[in-house]
Formats: sequence, C-alpha cells, structure tokens
Amino acid sequence: MVSDRVEGVIAPLLTAFDDDGSIAEDLYGDHARQVLAEGAHYLSPFGTTGEALSVSVAERRATLESLIHRHGVDAARLMPGTGLCNLEETVELTRHAVAIGCAGVMVLPPFFYTAASDDGLFVYMARLVERVGNPSPRICIYHIPQNAGVGFSPALSARLNEAFPDVVVAYKDSSGDWSNTAAVLAAAPGLAVFPASESLLRMGMAQGAAGCISATCNLNSGAIRALFDRIKRGQDQGADELDDSVKQFRSVFQSAGLIEGMKAYLADRSADLRWLNVRPPLLPQTREQGRLLADAIKV
Repeated sequence: MVSDRVEGVIAPLLTAFDDDGSIAEDLYGDHARQVLAEGAHYLSPFGTTGEALSVSVAERRATLESLIHRHGVDAARLMPGTGLCNLEETVELTRHAVAIGCAGVMVLPPFFYTAASDDGLFVYMARLVERVGNPSPRICIYHIPQNAGVGFSPALSARLNEAFPDVVVAYKDSSGDWSNTAAVLAAAPGLAVFPASESLLRMGMAQGAAGCISATCNLNSGAIRALFDRIKRGQDQGADELDDSVKQFRSVFQSAGLIEGMKAYLADRSADLRWLNVRPPLLPQTREQGRLLADAIKV
C-alpha cells in the first residue's frame, strides 16, 4: 500500500537509451517494474539521475504514458520531475502528470537565474500552482543548488508549505549539506523531507525525515527498503549492519559517477549493452568498468 503521506524509498529512475539515442522504452519499463518489485515505494522519472534536462518535453510525456499503459506501472507510484527553467513547460508537464494520475511531481526551481530571490521563486511556484489549477498536484520541491545555481531555502520552503499546504507537501534535499536538511525539518514541519542519499536515512528519520530519494535506489532498493522498514518499526536488531551495507554500496557508485557508473553496472549485470548509453555531454563508461563496480560491492 502507498501511504496518503508521501514517504518511503523513492528511486529517481535511470533513463535507458537505444543506440540511436532514443529512449529504450522496453528496457526502461522493465527496469521500472524491477525497482518497484525490489522495494521502492515510488519512482521519480526524469530527475537528475534520469538525465532529465537532456530529454524533451514530448519524450517525457510519451514515456510516462508508456510506463503506465504499456508496462503496467501504477501511476499512483510515479512522481516525475517536471521543473524546467520556463514556467510554460513546467505547467505543461505538471498538468500532464496530474491528468494521468501520478502521485505527485518533483519541481526544480527555475535554474540559470542564480540571483533569483526567495520572493521571485515564491512567485514562480505560486503561478505554477495557480496555472495547473484543479485537481492540484502534490509537489515535492527539489533543492540541488550545486547544479541548479539556485535553491529552496528553509524559509522559502516553509512559506510555500504554509501558502499551499495541500500542494507543496515535500522537499528533496540534494545539497549534501545535513545542516540544510535539519533547518528545513525545523522550519517546515508540514513538509515530508527527503535526504538524497540512503547514507542519511537513519539519521534523517530519527529527526523526522520521511525517507530518502536516492540514485542508488535504482540498484539497491531492496536493502534500502529493508532499512527503512526497520527504522519505521523501531527495530534496532540488524539495523547497524544494514546501515553500513547500504552506505558502502552508495560510496562505490558515488565515487564512480552515479549515472554512468550505475549504467555500466546494469550493462554488465544484464548483458544488455544499451545500458551504457548516455546523452551528451555525459560520456559512457564500459561494461568492464561495470564489472569492476560489481566486484567492489561484493567486498
């Protein structure tokens, strides 16, 4: 069962590409089903891990519909990324996600405008909510300032949740700065807050976080879900070992380059070399590099 509150283990889904650069919908759909079967509560297509800013609006729409109608993925377990720099396309993608029944959306701030103030970002989000209209989406605001150049501060996050309590309901913190995560938890208790790494899952949930949204959920959702479930039940037995295991797994891929490294690992594991494909400016790794990663996580 998926809770009414957004919580749990969320996988920002890798995007599979065919050799001609188009989205490999068969591989993508199979991977989505596998990640859910292994334990993820939700999938988040077209986030940073999914090379979203290298994927067109039309491709995003068509691929989401394929996940649901061709591959049988429950729309209520999808939280696609919809945030773009221009409001028009953010509205279009968000409306589409609502129309096909997605559980929510993940919205970047309007990046590139690095001098944007909290007031300017508030207006952008308020206009998004107004333009999408009813039924309203559930929005997870996505804080990744090292990539976007601008972010959702704790004060702005609280302001958005207070203004739109049934719409702006969650916060993904990909800053890597625990002090920011803690500040959002304190400033905006109405938000479901998600650190972007399972290495912070245990500490985060102890302080009120709702789970994690982590790239390595693509490969290790079963173990991460098991850790989440132990924490929710207050079950300490075995939690230390499981926590150490998921941290070690994460560190292997973090150091290898998350997107390219995970794809190389999947190419080796599945023997489907299409997993090596990325879109420029990223460059692919090799199947042999994937095999080295597989060996490293067995140590």
